[in-house]
Amino acid sequence: MTPTVVLPVIIGGLYAAGVYLLLDRSLTRVLLGVLLLGNATNLLLLSTGGPSGRAPILGYADPEDMSDPIPQALILTAIVITFGVSAFLLAIIYRSWRLVRQEVVGVDEEDRRVARRSSTDSDEIDPDDLDPADRPAGHADSLQSEAEVEALLAQRRPGVPSDDVGLPVGEGGER
Repeated sequence: MTPTVVLPVIIGGLYAAGVYLLLDRSLTRVLLGVLLLGNATNLLLLSTGGPSGRAPILGYADPEDMSDPIPQALILTAIVITFGVSAFLLAIIYRSWRLVRQEVVGVDEEDRRVARRSSTDSDEIDPDDLDPADRPAGHADSLQSEAEVEALLAQRRPGVPSDDVGLPVGEGGER
């Protein structure tokens, strides 16, 4: 049997499209990228199985005429993993939509703050020597008690419960 170039090109195209979609800020495109990567992995595992043959569990054929069951088991495992990751991403997309009425991940201000810092090795930095604005989240000086957080929320949004169900969209947005 002559090897064909079509299947590796299709697998490479699916991987490239999947990675491209994973790099987007839209969670729906991230989900589509994960699905494409899962399908590309399934095709890759299918192509490693070699030519089709008789079922090995029946035992009617010679061993060289039987199919290899390992790639088939790996494909089933990859399908289950892709399904689980897709369900998790759908839950994240739904939660993001319920909270902020959009599914595009915004720019993280913490990432911008870290990018503005000078490029020093993290082993050289002592958190106590840093400016309080540059200290990592969770440092003892930056932690607030639950009562302080509740008071801050009550001050910013009077009459709105502190759980995330009734929060308005954005800082000054309307529902």
